Amino acid sequence: MHESQKISYRPMLETDFNDVISLGNYVHGDGYMTDEKITVWFNKGLKSQLNSNFVAYDGNKIVGFRISYSPNNWQPDQWYSPELWKTELTNTAYFKCNTVDENYRGFGIGSKLLKLSTQVLKQQGAKAGVSHLWRQSPGNSAVKYFTKCGGVLVKDHPDKWYQDSVEGYECTICKNDCHCVAAEMIIYFDE
Repeated sequence: MHESQKISYRPMLETDFNDVISLGNYVHGDGYMTDEKITVWFNKGLKSQLNSNFVAYDGNKIVGFRISYSPNNWQPDQWYSPELWKTELTNTAYFKCNTVDENYRGFGIGSKLLKLSTQVLKQQGAKAGVSHLWRQSPGNSAVKYFTKCGGVLVKDHPDKWYQDSVEGYECTICKNDCHCVAAEMIIYFDE
């Protein structure tokens, strides 16, 4: 068992990238994270000299991370439904990735990372954060976790990760032919 008070949290640094990539690919599947992707994703969380990306360590071992995009630092594509949000795109952040080592789940690490990220995103001008949650997570745990943190369903998107899978991402369930469903969900910060 791991006690959450032994876990240290801090903003992500470039020196964390190798650890983040390793944990991300272990949890989400090979090819989910690369050197190029982590650099782009990380930079989208930097705004107003603030960093909305966080890591959690147990000693020297990374046990979790949260990557978030600052408002006005990202653009939606066909997998987003901004017309269904209560906020404008310009003041909506994106929660890109929340990852916790399977041996450290259930101790509030994911919730703590989300809370830290949200505090910074609000300082950057965000009034909400939208995300895509993996419906096929064991026991639908991703959607349950995000709902518990205040998230509400916007829309389901079948095959969201299909193109990524044919370009090298290996889904832990579907391998290189991913047909998993993404639940587009949003958390309104002032509700």
